[in-house]
Amino acid sequence: MTSNLAAVSYGVNLSPESLDGVRKALADAGVAVSAESQSDDGRYSVYTADLEVRLDSAADLSALRRRVADAEMTGVDIALVPTALRQAERKLLIMDVDSTLIQQEVIELLAAYAGKRDEVAAVTEAAMRGELDFAQSLHARVAVLAGLPADVVDSVRGEVRLSPGAAELVAAFKAAGHVVAVVSGGFNQILRPIAEELGLDYWIANELEIVDGALTGKVLGAVIDRAAKEKYLRQWSAAEGIDLAHTIAVGDGANDLDMLGAAGIGVAFNAKPAVRAVADAAISMPYLDAVRHIANV
Repeated sequence: MTSNLAAVSYGVNLSPESLDGVRKALADAGVAVSAESQSDDGRYSVYTADLEVRLDSAADLSALRRRVADAEMTGVDIALVPTALRQAERKLLIMDVDSTLIQQEVIELLAAYAGKRDEVAAVTEAAMRGELDFAQSLHARVAVLAGLPADVVDSVRGEVRLSPGAAELVAAFKAAGHVVAVVSGGFNQILRPIAEELGLDYWIANELEIVDGALTGKVLGAVIDRAAKEKYLRQWSAAEGIDLAHTIAVGDGANDLDMLGAAGIGVAFNAKPAVRAVADAAISMPYLDAVRHIANV
């Protein structure tokens, strides 16, 4: 059957030569371009091509994505997006937080106050590569915070910076009437003011235990791991009456893989190689609002 897709290409510098490379990659994959458009906001450029291609299954689309992704193009990413998602009346955007919505890993910022930043950073990296069980690694990392005064949370909150384009991305989705959610393996104490400031529709993270004004080195309740991230994607999309095919998930680590796989399109944002290899699309530049162009918002 014939499927309608859009090929959305983006990069800091989409030169005529790089655009020729995009067109060649599509042609080599047997895809015909029916219309083209370009834009540039001064930070990065976007090229969008409307496609008609025969796809009989989701596996066919995955194979086409891999084939295009394997084309040798420097500084250019290509997302193949179903037109039905791009034209959907209501969409749900769900994002990871650490190293996605924000630039930092909060657990590392907290660990610095315990003199354990390098040690914790090494464990975080291994967990994000999928080499360690996330829940076990989180408990081990949080344990080093035991005894820290609770006001270090306020100090860390002041160090957190949104990723470039994050506020613009959320504002654009909200202005268009879409739903924006975040789900984090980080901590509610840090996420809460960010979520409230951005006006997010849904958000959840782990809760640091604080007793007598100090961190205990424990988290309360069930850990927000990769299975929980997918669970909340499904729960929130159902609550909003939004088909999973019209959801966009964005993340960078192994903890995001189930969520990225369940969404209508899963986007790897400056991600670990294992995540980039299986995601539907990837963004290799620091601008999170490139997701707007993938989703046509």
